[in-house]
Amino acid sequence: MAEDYYQILGVDKKASVDEIKKAYRKLAVKWHPDKNPNNKAAEEKFKKISEAYAVLSDTQKRQQYDQFGSADQFRQQYSQEDIFRGFDLNEILRSFGFGGSRGGRTTFRTSRRGGGGFQEYNDDPFADLFGSMGGGAAGRQYANVPQKGQDAEYNLSISLEESVLGADKKISYQIENRLEDISVKIPPGISTGKKLRLPGKGLSGYNGGPNGDLYLNISVLPHPIFTRDGNDLYVEKSIKFTQAALGSTIDVPTLDGSTKRLKISPGTQNNTKIRMKGYGVPGLKGAAKGDQFVKINVEVPKKLSDKQAKLIKQLADDGI
Repeated sequence: MAEDYYQILGVDKKASVDEIKKAYRKLAVKWHPDKNPNNKAAEEKFKKISEAYAVLSDTQKRQQYDQFGSADQFRQQYSQEDIFRGFDLNEILRSFGFGGSRGGRTTFRTSRRGGGGFQEYNDDPFADLFGSMGGGAAGRQYANVPQKGQDAEYNLSISLEESVLGADKKISYQIENRLEDISVKIPPGISTGKKLRLPGKGLSGYNGGPNGDLYLNISVLPHPIFTRDGNDLYVEKSIKFTQAALGSTIDVPTLDGSTKRLKISPGTQNNTKIRMKGYGVPGLKGAAKGDQFVKINVEVPKKLSDKQAKLIKQLADDGI
């Protein structure tokens, strides 16, 4: 479920700035690391409520957030640096009675997704939580360390033909207030639920660090004729009763647009599946290619002429 800043702070979407501040103060007192030493869950909770407060307490950021409707979508457009720009959390916490100068070494763990490593500084006791958010001398020292930007996601719908045969697609997406146009190569055999990674197409890096990556979430659209099950394709074909009884040849479509002749053996039953080896979906990463299966539907005539009825009656008399 997508995170919502209002729910994180436990306030209504029409809450005033004072109500938001009061809610944050109450939660900050409860989840502050000083009150929950060595508690990772409390630390993460404290980071989330502080991020929510940084956005909702700022009129402009709050208006922008309300347009997106969820924290996840908001983070795709704005980096942590954008969210906490001009916002000194340490100063706010001190106004709540936390903070002040105290000795000892503190370990900073980056809050930016994609960043890495551990660094130690002798400074602000909140540097481990908010050093990258603009508060304290530790944040100023850390500001010079290059970091990879955040990753982004894009939901891409493709046709069944594109998923099976592969394709080159052009997509446009908005990120960090800019419009990106990129070309994407869809590999043959990809299926719904798979992800394509485009290195360096995510959010901008920090302090000269590399950009994050863009992940394409693949969704294959339904096809009017074919269905897919794993690497196999299925298509239905209706034949006449006489074709099923006596045998015949029929034309069967394939996904690439060509037509193949298929032999129907005498006595073919309704719902029979005929395998067309090698006409399925290419396997990814060396997996075997699938097959195409033709499901036979035997049509029974709804109306008969007198002549036809007489002939079928004779067949019935003969035990057929």
